[in-house]
Amino acid sequence: MITSDHITIENVKEQIVGIDKKVPLLNGDLVPYVNFDNAASTPTLRPVLDSMNKFMEWYSNIHRGTGFKSQLSTHYFDLAREIVARFFNADMNDHLVVFGKNGTEAINKLAHRLPLPEDCVILVSKMEHHSNDLPWRFRKPVVHVDVDEQGRLDYGDYLRKLKKYDGKVGLVAITGASNVTGYINDIYTIAEQAHAHGAKIMIDAAQLAPHRSIDIKPTDHPQHIDFLAFSAHKIYAPFGLGVLVADKETFNDGDPDMVGGGTVALVSEEYAYWTDAPEKEEAGTPNVAGTIALAKALNLIMDIGMDAIARHEADLTRYALKRLKKIPGLVLYGSVDENDTMNRLGVVSFNVLGKPHALVSAILNYEGGIGVRNGCFCAHPYVKCLLGVTVEETKVLEERILHHDRSTIPGAVRMSFGMYNTEEEIDSMMEVLERVVRNDYKGKYELFAESGEYFPADFKIRFEDFYTL
Repeated sequence: MITSDHITIENVKEQIVGIDKKVPLLNGDLVPYVNFDNAASTPTLRPVLDSMNKFMEWYSNIHRGTGFKSQLSTHYFDLAREIVARFFNADMNDHLVVFGKNGTEAINKLAHRLPLPEDCVILVSKMEHHSNDLPWRFRKPVVHVDVDEQGRLDYGDYLRKLKKYDGKVGLVAITGASNVTGYINDIYTIAEQAHAHGAKIMIDAAQLAPHRSIDIKPTDHPQHIDFLAFSAHKIYAPFGLGVLVADKETFNDGDPDMVGGGTVALVSEEYAYWTDAPEKEEAGTPNVAGTIALAKALNLIMDIGMDAIARHEADLTRYALKRLKKIPGLVLYGSVDENDTMNRLGVVSFNVLGKPHALVSAILNYEGGIGVRNGCFCAHPYVKCLLGVTVEETKVLEERILHHDRSTIPGAVRMSFGMYNTEEEIDSMMEVLERVVRNDYKGKYELFAESGEYFPADFKIRFEDFYTL
């Protein structure tokens, strides 16, 4: 087995846990699984799993334990903060690294804890994942920045709204890259413009961090990123962890949003004094093992090099777009420019004319062993914009969904690449997709209206044949 010291973009596929697993098809064959669902979650790397298994022999609860295992666990848990900071070029003198259960929780924590002026608004783009939109609605009025017909951020509208609410924008919350179209936002220009109007900026980096370098920049830099959140399960450490990187001053004062063990320095029957951040923001026993896994994954990615990852995934995206554009009856969303793939992520969403997106994704799975995702990808307003869903159509859909009928819910099929995917895997998907377009698929698929999913008739899978607890 290749050691972690020699992991490169060329051999990283060999280091993916489960890369050799075969999955069942409708015809009874077992074929190697093709994972094009990396925007949802990435697999883990063999050195990460090996490191986890070794660490579990030393695992103990952290902080205040006098035993050797507790001291060792505490050492590496604290070291993980430094590794996260180094990954984003964040100065630990000015920044905090707060661990939680996922990226969504990290954004919600900031939404609860961020001091905001009484009469301010929060600017949020229409391309946001729900996790970087809904939490802010509970704090202050949210003003949405438009996107254009291709789903790109409308920078003109952004500037207009900054000017309109000049001095009253408490925060700009925006994704680093879209999980639907792969568009990469110019976060540094957006940050500089936000700061020029007296606003702070929050970057949802769940999609961007695994694929492009991010430099938070010093706190006095005009393009400084004030807050950044991301998820370990999207960056090759799917062991349940989210991270918030934030300016220290934000958490110096105020009560934590969750309290209990680990958050206090002193407690009596009448009062409680909080400990310093970040500990006061991490109530209860943290996910120590998941934190170790993330630190190992980030070290490996830094060894591979983010530039190498970006080039490889851009090549895959270019190859996929060329193949997709040759298939008749496909509608692609977002940019289809094969010569500009370095400025977007390897996330491609599409529909097959005349075929429900849920049916297409089911056929890819049951007749190709290919994992994609379909639907609205937790970005309902954005996807409806891309699909051109009218207000009237939305009302009809809402009524059906409220009556547990998701059979006609709009959406798309999404393929998304990781640093380990190959052109050969893309070829496998295109072969099945071409058959879908020709109506040359084998199964008879039944729609389950309540979930909106399609399943082949008279086909059962015993999951116990593949894995048991």
